[in-house]
Amino acid sequence: MKEFELKYGCNPNQKPSRIFMDNGEDLPIEILNGRPGFINFLDAFNSWQLVKELKEALGMPAVTSFKHVSPTSAAVGIPLSDDLKKACFVDDIEGLDESPLACAYARARGTDRMCSFGDWVALSDVCDVTTALMIKREVSDGVIAPGYEPEALEILKSKRKGGYNIVKIDPDYVPEVTEHKHVFGITFEQGRNNFKIDADLLKNIVTENKDMPESAVRDLIVALITLKYTQSNSVCYAVDGQAIGVGAGQQSRIHCTRLAGTKADTWFLRQHEKVLNLPFRPELGRPDRDNVIDGYINKNEEDVCADGNWQKYFTEQPAPLTDEEAKAFLATREEVALGSDAFFPFSDNIERAKRSGVKYIAEPGGSIRDDAVIECCNKYDMVMAFTGMRLFHH
Repeated sequence: MKEFELKYGCNPNQKPSRIFMDNGEDLPIEILNGRPGFINFLDAFNSWQLVKELKEALGMPAVTSFKHVSPTSAAVGIPLSDDLKKACFVDDIEGLDESPLACAYARARGTDRMCSFGDWVALSDVCDVTTALMIKREVSDGVIAPGYEPEALEILKSKRKGGYNIVKIDPDYVPEVTEHKHVFGITFEQGRNNFKIDADLLKNIVTENKDMPESAVRDLIVALITLKYTQSNSVCYAVDGQAIGVGAGQQSRIHCTRLAGTKADTWFLRQHEKVLNLPFRPELGRPDRDNVIDGYINKNEEDVCADGNWQKYFTEQPAPLTDEEAKAFLATREEVALGSDAFFPFSDNIERAKRSGVKYIAEPGGSIRDDAVIECCNKYDMVMAFTGMRLFHH
């Protein structure tokens, strides 16, 4: 296939629209079902790069959930605890533990379920039946993978009344080293960001505490590769092989750190006993449960526990999750990794990170206030590595 005509570009008024190869070669993809759009393909190609790099860096199947050209989460195939399965809404999936790819999907899709609503999924490995069954029941726009088991493909084809977008990509495709972008009729040219992220990048530890276990190295690699494909400025919290909070596209780095930290806190609190045991009405759908859980944890626009409200969601009135309970639960979270796509200009980022259990940090360094940031890390006995490499993505 030399080109594929799209319905429209980013918006319906942006026509004509298509994807094609400048060099005239065939596209490195097959569209097995559906008709992906412009933004779908932006998500597909960015997300594929992320999981391909994670798989190469860590040697485990990887999955990411994308929305609006940024990952909501990314994860590798580590088995889930019983509480984690329940928090991710996958405690009913048979054979989950036997499929590392399905475990990676459960983590990536289960992390920030509100932001993953209507997502694009990327799988590093051939899609198996267990993974396909989980994808089928979520609200999603499409999936990209290097292949699909026959039964898995049929399961996915039945999604969205037969219109689900399914893309197969050539795993051996290598893009040209120079890339171009057009803005306002002007062509930008740059070398493709082929910078390799691996354990060697984390050897320049600048804090007094230099004890970085393999689990922290793994989680920092997850965070940094996630950031490589996140709209900047960006900060990512990670633990247990998954990104648990992504703060993307903020002009101020502390706002990235706060946004990502709030998402990480929400992720942790989804595993609180009170949240796991909320007495939902049986007819309440999964997306509605996600909204209610978010309201229950973060006390948003509606008090879901209040008289007149709780009856819409629960079979009995639940006791609220108090600020004291939430704070005490979060205080037990530790060993969290944090990556930043550029240096921290102020130590307030470290103070905020500490509140979400951060122990390990990777950032480029190079700020005139590096000493203050390092000093703050030392105050909390954190381990911080300077990578020397910025990871902006626009």
